[in-house]
Amino acid sequence: MLFETVLEEVNGFGPFQILILVLLCSPRIVLPCHFLLNNFIAAIPPHHCDFKAADHDGLLSNLSEQQRLVVSLPLTEDGLPKACEMFPEAQFDLLSNGSSGSDLPTVHCSRWVYDNSTFTSTLATEFDLVCDRKSLARTASTIFFMGVMLGGIAFGFLCDKYGRKNMLLLSYALPVVFGLSSAFVTSYEMFAVLRFFTGFGLTGISIISLVLSLEWSDTTHRSFIGVMGSTAWSVGNMILAGLAFSIRDWRHLMLAVTAPLGLALLSWWWLPESARWLLANGKVEKARFYLNRCSKFNKGQTLSPQIQLEVQKTEKTYNFLDLVRTPRIRSYTIITGIVWYGVAQTYYGISLNISGFGLSIYLTHFIYSAIEVPAKWTIFVLLNIIGRKWCQAGTQLLTGICIFINIFIPDSLWYVRAAIAILGKGASEAAFTTVFLYTTEIFPTVIRQNAMGYTAFMSRLGVCISPLILLLEDVWVTLPQIILCTGAILSGLVVLLLPETLNIHLPETIEDVENPR
Repeated sequence: MLFETVLEEVNGFGPFQILILVLLCSPRIVLPCHFLLNNFIAAIPPHHCDFKAADHDGLLSNLSEQQRLVVSLPLTEDGLPKACEMFPEAQFDLLSNGSSGSDLPTVHCSRWVYDNSTFTSTLATEFDLVCDRKSLARTASTIFFMGVMLGGIAFGFLCDKYGRKNMLLLSYALPVVFGLSSAFVTSYEMFAVLRFFTGFGLTGISIISLVLSLEWSDTTHRSFIGVMGSTAWSVGNMILAGLAFSIRDWRHLMLAVTAPLGLALLSWWWLPESARWLLANGKVEKARFYLNRCSKFNKGQTLSPQIQLEVQKTEKTYNFLDLVRTPRIRSYTIITGIVWYGVAQTYYGISLNISGFGLSIYLTHFIYSAIEVPAKWTIFVLLNIIGRKWCQAGTQLLTGICIFINIFIPDSLWYVRAAIAILGKGASEAAFTTVFLYTTEIFPTVIRQNAMGYTAFMSRLGVCISPLILLLEDVWVTLPQIILCTGAILSGLVVLLLPETLNIHLPETIEDVENPR
């Protein structure tokens, strides 16, 4: 008997599935708190050289704070004190002649004074990631996403080989250990190493939780589960804004966003293994055990003994090569890789490039996160009406069109630009929501996690390249928008080469995809 039929016997979306959804969505709230954490913990506040150490005679103590700055620091063309240079000794003549001191000799700073009005402590202020070391603040984010990329490959392979539940435990444990440890480091180098392994573990939560919840759901409710998982991301994003506003010290903020995973470790014991994966790997009795638990939870009775579970066990061990061995799977692999790369590059390109509303960094972050929620639930309605393929293609094309339009709108019409940019950001988030669900439904159970690992890798590749694209505005101011627009439109068009998966049973084996019934 097909698994979809068995699932109908035990109620494919009852209290058992709802409990799984809650237990798996809750840890997903932590993901954006780490993925976007660098915006706050690596922020570089206003700063200038600490010139007090050079005041051996104590003459500066007789001056006001503004006068101390004038005689100790050269000015920029904007009339602001330079952040990385100071005079070797106080230039008291500048108090009377009004010169900027730009023609006087200077030395590089060895220590800095930071403005703590917004942040009590950040990586930049603690490890002096300014001036010549300024790039290291952003490098921490790149190192984190390198861990996410490699984690996608590793967890994708291990989940299809050793099961979803076992690897989910590992993906909970790694961020707890390395995330909490990173709050106590004494050097930037150690922090970077720990952030790499934190990202490595977190990607497991990202790709396993959705697959496990979908593999226990019936066909009708798969889009609901996909959107709920994506909404958890937006909720976490909004919570991050509140936490960062309340906790201005980077170490305490790191502890706050990591600690909830301790509860996820406890909740793991109530999660079932995927019965689909168990049957695909010949573990019939264990699959029946979990199906019995599901039936009791949903219907108050055990699974009928007359129901025969269809086993499709093979001695073959599946890996990433199976994504390209057969023609149809190979084409899906190539296309989904392009789509994931395009979706991620566009989403993060817009997120990094969109202008704020003249508000604080915390409120702006909250508003951008809140904008995503209506976009997700709009796409939920459309997923069940026009299908996955047209939602994926449509949202990507709409994103590209919004970027294209904004190229030609003058800066003076900032309110029009802002409205179109927000529409584009909402469409790109809807595309991200859809692609998770769509990819899970396209690939069969035996290589589903391998596929999610591969696409997660392609996604993070797009994330890493997005900031580099934005730097091209120094070459031509509209070049980044042209590249993002082109990527969004092309990735939207290639979606049309994929099959529709609305109301289609999840494939179990590669043969189910290559030779559909």
